[in-house]
Amino acid sequence: MNDYHLILPWPPSNNTYYRHARGRNYISEKGKQYATSVNDIIQQQNLAVKTPHRLSVTIYASPPDIRTRDLDNLSKGVLDALTKAGFWLDDGQIDALRLERLEKRRGGGLLVVVRELDGKLKRWEDVA
Repeated sequence: MNDYHLILPWPPSNNTYYRHARGRNYISEKGKQYATSVNDIIQQQNLAVKTPHRLSVTIYASPPDIRTRDLDNLSKGVLDALTKAGFWLDDGQIDALRLERLEKRRGGGLLVVVRELDGKLKRWEDVA
């Protein structure tokens, strides 16, 4: 199984990534720009592999400043952008998702570590 380490830019917040109008949801201009940036990175590194495997994803998030942010809002735009870029078939392949905040750094950034899994899910009895 393969492991991938992706360095991505800090995403826009969910409040600015997605928009809702006239009963439909859509990606904002900021969201489209972010998805294009992620796509460019994936294409430059020949990582549009469309991996079909079950996945474990860890996102190490280094924010651009000291503002308070909810980590649980961070992943949606990033995972959607990686899907659109063709890194995997669909973010529904992710069986384990972990987010970890790092100290701030100028401009912010993400280190996304993706591990292909063997496809065997744990049972309730294995973890309870």
